[in-house]
Amino acid sequence: MCEVLSPGLAVSVLKAIFQEVHVQSLLQLDRHTVYSIITNFMGTREEELKGLGADFTFGFIQVMDGEKDPRNLLVAFQIVRDLIAKNYALGPFVEELFEVTSCYFPIDFTPPPNDPHGIQREDLILSLRAVLASTPQFAEFLLPLLIEKMDSDLQSAKLDSLQTLTACCAIYGQKELQEFLPSLWSSLRREVFQTASEKVEAECLAALHALSACLSCSVLSSDTEDLLDSFLSSILQDCRHHLCEPDMKLVWPSAKLLQAAAGASLRSYHRVTRSVLPLLLEQYTKHPQSSQRRTILEMLLGFLELQQKWGYVEEDESTLLSLQAQVCSVVFSALTDPSVQLQLVGIRALTVLGSLQGFLSPSDLELVVDHLIHLALREEDSQSSEAAMEAAGSLAPIYPKVFSGRMVPRLEEELQLEREESSSDRCSLRQRCLQALAAVSTHTSIVRETVPVLLQHLRKVQKGSEAGNAQDMVSACQSLHRVALQCQQDAEGCWYYHQTVVPCLLAMAVQAAMQESAHPLLGKALLEEEVLAAMVPIISAATTHLSPELAAQSVSHVVPLFLDGEVSFLPQNSFPCSFQPFEDGECLEAQRRLVALLMAFVCSLPRDVAIPQQERLLRELLVLSCSCNCPFTATTAAKCFAGLVNKHPAGQQLDEILQLAVNRMEPGLAEGPRRTQALTLLLWVTKALVLRYHPLSSRLTDKLLGLLGDAELGPAAADGFSLLMAESPDVLHKGCHADVRIMFRQRFFTDNVPKLVQGFHGAGPDVKANYLKGLSHVLNHLPKPVLVTELPTLLSLLLEALSCSDRVVQLSTLSCLQPLLLEAPQIMSLHVDTLVTKFLSLTSSPAMAVRIAALRCAHALTSLPTTVLLPYKARVIRALAKPLDDKKRLVRKEAVAARGEWFLLGSPGR
Repeated sequence: MCEVLSPGLAVSVLKAIFQEVHVQSLLQLDRHTVYSIITNFMGTREEELKGLGADFTFGFIQVMDGEKDPRNLLVAFQIVRDLIAKNYALGPFVEELFEVTSCYFPIDFTPPPNDPHGIQREDLILSLRAVLASTPQFAEFLLPLLIEKMDSDLQSAKLDSLQTLTACCAIYGQKELQEFLPSLWSSLRREVFQTASEKVEAECLAALHALSACLSCSVLSSDTEDLLDSFLSSILQDCRHHLCEPDMKLVWPSAKLLQAAAGASLRSYHRVTRSVLPLLLEQYTKHPQSSQRRTILEMLLGFLELQQKWGYVEEDESTLLSLQAQVCSVVFSALTDPSVQLQLVGIRALTVLGSLQGFLSPSDLELVVDHLIHLALREEDSQSSEAAMEAAGSLAPIYPKVFSGRMVPRLEEELQLEREESSSDRCSLRQRCLQALAAVSTHTSIVRETVPVLLQHLRKVQKGSEAGNAQDMVSACQSLHRVALQCQQDAEGCWYYHQTVVPCLLAMAVQAAMQESAHPLLGKALLEEEVLAAMVPIISAATTHLSPELAAQSVSHVVPLFLDGEVSFLPQNSFPCSFQPFEDGECLEAQRRLVALLMAFVCSLPRDVAIPQQERLLRELLVLSCSCNCPFTATTAAKCFAGLVNKHPAGQQLDEILQLAVNRMEPGLAEGPRRTQALTLLLWVTKALVLRYHPLSSRLTDKLLGLLGDAELGPAAADGFSLLMAESPDVLHKGCHADVRIMFRQRFFTDNVPKLVQGFHGAGPDVKANYLKGLSHVLNHLPKPVLVTELPTLLSLLLEALSCSDRVVQLSTLSCLQPLLLEAPQIMSLHVDTLVTKFLSLTSSPAMAVRIAALRCAHALTSLPTTVLLPYKARVIRALAKPLDDKKRLVRKEAVAARGEWFLLGSPGR
């Protein structure tokens, strides 16, 4: 409509509205129409409207004056923003325009319940703030208003004023701020010194930072006063002396104010630190108590972190550089202090100093490394030891030569020393050495030094005959895994790690498996389940991030090793006999266990990497998973088969392999000594197909549902539903490139929960628990928003599951119900009597995990409507007195929290 009006008509329409219509006497909808007309004209007839000059601004002020409806205010505030942003003439009406908008500040609006328009208080606050902070012309009127509102008793008014001041600083200059700086600083200082609110303190510090940044950006002429310098002088004058009182309550507020101002610009940082850093160093020396020193060092650390923000040290200006020796001395003394808390702050400070390029001299760096080694290995407290290792990991990429030349050899030497210490002390030191070697491996050049050391230690432990061998090997494997994770983002480091570690681990495992039959004690530890399980994530992490070309190169060696015994690519490959893990024979049982390592490798390959002899490999895995008597080997073979099936391209080959699997599973499940192995294979293949939405998955799931009624396999089949729904740590997850479709859990729920419910109602009393267990596992892994929508139909079954004697069912159901109490209180309150009875009963369960879960649910009950809960208050408080004396601390902790909430139920302000 606006476009077809002839030139001049828009101005005529607006003049008529301004002169003839008293807009504020109209209905809300009509007023909204007037605002819409003005908005449309401003969008399409800007030049014509600007021809009116300041009369247009004055006319709009008359239209808006007195508006109260939030729907109209949002449009009106937008019009004011456009007036200013598009440079409409304000003329002599700047103050009037400010008054007509600022009268709404601070916004005090609570939307009515079930408001169809959806306007929130925050919408109005942001819209008005955008108006007030849109032009420096408002400064002389706005700043006194903000100072006045900062002194308000209402926290919301304080917060709004501070946030608006921060927004204004982005467009103001020295001229606008100069007159009001003393009053602004006074208000900000008072709030930070006196407030009990963290929110108000944070906004005050943000506003002070913005003021300092604004003053830092102003261009100085030779005859103008440096307002930044005088402003910072006021701050230093009011705060500096409090830093001399590390035990007094104003020390931290003062430090925060100084740091907020110093962080605004490099100029303000130099001005503040020139005054503050020498004082803090002097105070550290003057106060001998560890608690006081910790406070002072934490303040010093705050200023060091600000220097880190600027990223470099300017030699001519930096106060920090001139105090280098004193700062290093203070930090090093903190590292040798008996107080763990002071050590931790010292380690953080050391990390920051190390990140300032050029700050630490070569001799200081060597001292840093020596301190970190001592803390990592010798410090009794594990907190300091772990923090030192993390610090070494942070600094190693900055100074790789220092760490590889000084730290790695020292750690290697410690690993090789045979000390005359108790067995537990020696084991603890070895473990720390291994952890430190892993922590410092954050640069490719260091990885090339540490990986051979870790592998050498693993070989040494394998040849040993100590009782704790398996645990030592697991520790070494955990360190190797951490290094693998740290190498993943660096292509060069990742390939070096893969081609060094994977063949070495495979060679050690093959050697151990071959020795097992001839010398049962040699290499035995390496074949234990926990050690093989610790090697799996190493090989997996070393493989997932390989490029397709390098992965193809590696797979061409590893698969022939397992299928054909091709050992030529392994280091030290002179083995006493051939490697045949898929052959029959009792003496080959140890070799078959190594299928776990094959699984770790092939199931972590990118999907587009072709696996040589894949069909043969799948057939061998299928036979092994169904025929092997060792549960560990059978399970890993099933998982490996499932991982390959999940990634296998759709087509005839896949269909044939799956049909072969079904043909082997069905007779195995029906009868015979290996029903458990057949069930394990069924579960993993079902999971592989459910994840990729394969049509056969529904048939296999129905088979699994049928097994819930089996007296022997029923409980294990019910637990299998947890396996289907949960994230698998080693195969069939996105990290190892598995084919995982979106919302597979929701689809599985929709397809199978009705069948579970139907099966429960038709089952005999001896197997009903299996259906409940399966249902609770499915629901426990379902996204909570989906579960809430289905809750009314399933809640009765969940409540029945709480009466089941199976602890797994109880725990799974409690874990499912706890979030539902918080997210669907109205539905849950309909069953409050049953819930209270069941939860209180389970607080006496023999299983600690069930007692803890029941107490958490009893705690979550307090989120239901108070009127529903009050009749049960006395009963619950009496019942929760008993777990207060539970023998387990974690149970007592939950009981205290739950009982405290029930005591407060119905009290004022709740």
